[in-house]
Order: sequence, then structure tokens, then C-alpha cells
Amino acid sequence: MSVNPLYHKSNVWLEQELTWIQKAQKDPACFAPLYKEYHEQIFRYIFQRMDDEDLAFDVTSQVFMKALNNINKYEYRGVPFASWLYRIAKSELYQAFRDKKAERVVNVESVHLFEIAEELEEDSNEINKKQMFACLSQLKENDMQLIELRFFEKRSFREMGEILDLTENNAKVKTFRALEKLKQLFIKK
Repeated sequence: MSVNPLYHKSNVWLEQELTWIQKAQKDPACFAPLYKEYHEQIFRYIFQRMDDEDLAFDVTSQVFMKALNNINKYEYRGVPFASWLYRIAKSELYQAFRDKKAERVVNVESVHLFEIAEELEEDSNEINKKQMFACLSQLKENDMQLIELRFFEKRSFREMGEILDLTENNAKVKTFRALEKLKQLFIKK
């Protein structure tokens, strides 16, 4: 069985997922396999950005309610269903931030800092965690989201493009620019 390296899913898996989607489009009661498959993943995505568990559960519920209510509008494009769910989650997160229900946070593990340091061509032994947090917090939301998707969630550029509604090439270019901005902030510190 070959696995598509862009999505970490096999073609057989994508076909199974499409079957679930088509069944859910005919009968909303058949949405359960999609919910079971992606609930935890979408919850982690939301929780990592707001660090409020109760609110993260509420926003995650909103994501799946919107997905269920709009499943008939979903168009299969050969990518995992999660890409569509991430776009809904992004929209719901922004709404929570606008409504001031949540405050944007950045949850970073040391492993991710070293990967970013390598990309910035900095010595990972000299990376100061506080300095990196300070630099990351100065980035604009769009730049931070690119870095999170690429380095924290290990998304391919194609997946990033699907989630953010960009072309694969545009996702690469914007990620490179976000890293350059981060590098400049890091050098200033």
C-alpha cells in the first residue's frame, strides 16, 4: 500500500474517506466516521492556539456543526477532508478572537524551536527560548499560522495551501517570507 507523502494518507484511505463523505451528504447520520476520525486532531489545532480547554471544546463543536450543516457544499479535491475542517476551524478561531472570547497563544515545544533555528540557520545550542517566544509573538497572525502549520504540525506546503486557501507555491513563498521576518526579529534581539 503506497502512502501519499503529501498527506500522510494512502490512496485507499482517501477513497474510504470519500465514501464516508458521500454517505454523509446523503444522510447526516453517516457523519460519525468523519467526526471520530478528525475530532481530536481539530481540537488539538484549536486548543494549541487558545489554551482554554472549555472554549476549545466549544469552538471545536462549532466547527463540526458547520461541517455537518454544510457537508452538501463540500467538493472533493483529492485532499483529506481535514483540509476543509481546518479552514472552518481557522474561521471559527478568528471569530472567537474577534469576540474576545479567547486570547491568541503560542504553544511551542523545544523540539520545534530547534527546527526553526535550523531553518533560520542559527546555532540551536544558542537558541534562547524566551527570545524565540518574544520573536514569535511579534509576528502577524498569518505569518505565525504558516510557521505553526509547517514546523509544529509538520504539514506539507500543499496541505498548508489547502488549509489556508493558497496555492502550494504561494504557501512556500509566504512561509519563506515569514521565516525571514522571524530571522530579522531574532537578529534584532
